Amino acid sequence: MIKKALMKQGMKLMSDPRVMKLVADERVMKAMMGAMSMPGKVESFSKEQVEKIARAMSLATEGEVKDLQRTIRRLEEEVARLQKDHGKK
Repeated sequence: MIKKALMKQGMKLMSDPRVMKLVADERVMKAMMGAMSMPGKVESFSKEQVEKIARAMSLATEGEVKDLQRTIRRLEEEVARLQKDHGKK
């Protein structure tokens, strides 16, 4: 509901000639693009810092744990397949 209202207001603003003129300014567009990319930059910076701290404390990172989980799942599937094949003989 709020999203629809925001979209409606945004569309109304975009049709205003003053806003269109402002958006056409390259400096404004660069500033808007920088502002829109900021959350992603902050998130990636934070993630990098957390990984550095985890390594410094000899802890596994989230990515490493996920890799291990995938490896374990593949090994379990392989063991199950081998047991099934062995049972057929």
